[in-house]
Amino acid sequence: MFRRREPVPFAFVAEADRFRSNVTPPSRPRATPSQIAGRTLIGLTIIAGFIGSLMFGLPALDSQSHPTQQIQRPEASDGR
Repeated sequence: MFRRREPVPFAFVAEADRFRSNVTPPSRPRATPSQIAGRTLIGLTIIAGFIGSLMFGLPALDSQSHPTQQIQRPEASDGR
């Protein structure tokens, strides 16, 4: 960008991109024990869901261990 040659009123506004504050922001409040417990339970629920989906999904996707199934036919069609 180009610099202005004439003086700019409120020069700090023109150079705001280089402005650094020496005031530290206030620290975040600590989480209460109930908030920590809630976050932990939500995390455990999500992890248990992933584990459950793996336990039920992987055997269904395994193509090597399908038991040999005999085709079931109705008994009424045997005599015909």
